[in-house]
Amino acid sequence: MAAKAVVLHAAILAATFVGAPAVAQTNDPNLSQKQIDCLSRTTAAGADCDKDGGGQSGAGNAVGGAVFLPSLIVDLFPNPPARPTPAPTQPAPPKSATSTAAPAPPPSGPITPPTGLNVVAPPRAVSGDFVPDEVLVTVAGDAGAVQQIATTFGLQVRSQRQSRLLGTTLVRYGIPDGRPVGVVLAQLAADGRTQRREPNHIYSLQQAAGIVNYAFERIALDSKQASGENVRIAVIDTGIDDTNPALKGVIADQFDAMPNVPIKKRDHGTSVDGLIAGVGALEGIAPGAKIYHARAFEGGKSSMDVILSALDWAAEQDVRIINMSFVGPKNDLLGTACRNARALGMVLVAAAGNNGPKAPYGYPAAFDGVIAVTATDAKDGLMPQANRGAYVFLSAPGVEMVAPSGTGSDVVTGTSFAAAIVSGAIANLIHAAPDRSADEIEKALAATAKDLGPKGRDNDFGYGLLDIKAAGAAKK
Repeated sequence: MAAKAVVLHAAILAATFVGAPAVAQTNDPNLSQKQIDCLSRTTAAGADCDKDGGGQSGAGNAVGGAVFLPSLIVDLFPNPPARPTPAPTQPAPPKSATSTAAPAPPPSGPITPPTGLNVVAPPRAVSGDFVPDEVLVTVAGDAGAVQQIATTFGLQVRSQRQSRLLGTTLVRYGIPDGRPVGVVLAQLAADGRTQRREPNHIYSLQQAAGIVNYAFERIALDSKQASGENVRIAVIDTGIDDTNPALKGVIADQFDAMPNVPIKKRDHGTSVDGLIAGVGALEGIAPGAKIYHARAFEGGKSSMDVILSALDWAAEQDVRIINMSFVGPKNDLLGTACRNARALGMVLVAAAGNNGPKAPYGYPAAFDGVIAVTATDAKDGLMPQANRGAYVFLSAPGVEMVAPSGTGSDVVTGTSFAAAIVSGAIANLIHAAPDRSADEIEKALAATAKDLGPKGRDNDFGYGLLDIKAAGAAKK
C-alpha cells in the first residue's frame, strides 16, 4: 500500500507541475520577498508557495531540439527576445552524449583544470530555464550512497564532486526515462540522504547590445590615483584573450570549469577583466589588481553545476571580491554558495540583469549579501533594458563604454560591465584600507551613493550612483 501511495503522490505532482500555467512577473514593492520569489519562479522547485498562497509552481517544460555539448552552465549576454510560453510537453529521452566538436585550441595562458570531479556523462547545454533531464542534489554519504540513490530512483550519476562552499557532495543526476524534473525532485525528497534538490538551472551573461571611459568621472575616482594593487578578484565569465595588451600582467591564474567545450568567444570575459584592472590605453578602474579568472560560459550560456564549480575554485584562491556578470533564476544551491562565500569575507558583486523593467528578479544579484548593480549612461540616465526591483543596490556606468575585447577593443553596454566597474571600485577601497570588512564596504557604498531617482532607495537606481571618493572617506 505504501508503494502505491508514493506512486499516486508522484502522479498527482506530475499533473500539478506539468500543467501549471506560466507565472506572472511583478515588481510590486508591497509584496513580501517570499511572494516575489514565488511569482518569479519558473521551475518546479519549492512547493511551499502553494501552501500559503504565495504563488503557483510550474515544472518548466522541456525545450525541444536540445543540443549536447561537453560542459555548459549560464548565459552572460544580450537582452533575450520575449519567448512565447511553450505548451506543456514531455521531455524526450536523453540522447547519446557523444560529440564531434573539434578540440578547443590550446589557451594562451595557464589554465587550471577542475579537481575532484567525477564525470560519467558530460553536462549538456540547452535553451530554456533548466536542463530538462537533470537534477542537482547534495547527498549525505559516500560514493556508495550516491549510487544507491541513483538505483532506487532510476537515475544516472552524471557527475559528483565535493563542494567547498556547499560543504557536501554535489551530484548531477540524469533522468533517463523522461519523467518531469518536478516529479523526480518530489520523489527524491522522500530520501533522507538527499539534503537539497534543485533543477540544473540555466543562466545568462548580461551584455546589451578612446578609452575608458567616462566611468572614472561619474564615480568620482581620479584615474591617476586609482589602484587595486595586489587585491585579488575572481571573475566568473567566458574565456578571455589574455594576449590582449590591456590584460598584460593582470591575470594571476585561470580555471576552466568546462574544459570539454571549445572556446569560441572571448569578448565578454576580456571586457569585464579589462574594465576592472586593464592596463595601458584601456586602463581599468583598479590597475594593479590580480584577476583570478574562471571560464564558465560559452555562447553566453552556462549551467548551475558549472558555475558552482567555478565559485568553489574562486573560494580556494583567497580572493576578496567575486564578480558575477550573469543572471538566471533563483536556485537554493547558488544562494547557499553565495551566503557561505560572504561568510568567508568575500564581497560579491553581480549584474542586476538586462531583461527589462517587467522582468522577474535576477539571481545571484537578488540574494542577500550580493551587491546588485544596474547600468547608467554618461548623463546618469538608466539603461532602458535594465531589470528593476527592490533588490537593485547600486548604479554604475555601463552604457557605451570602450573596453578591451577578444578582437582588440569594442563599445560595450550592459549591467555586466557596470558590475565590473563596481568590482574595480571596491578593489580601490580594499587597497586603501585592507582591514575593511564586506559589511563595512556595503554600508559605505549605500550611505554615500548619489541619489538619482525618487528620494531614498528605489527600484530603478537602488541607493544611487556609486561615489567611490565619498565611500572611501566614510567612517566605519
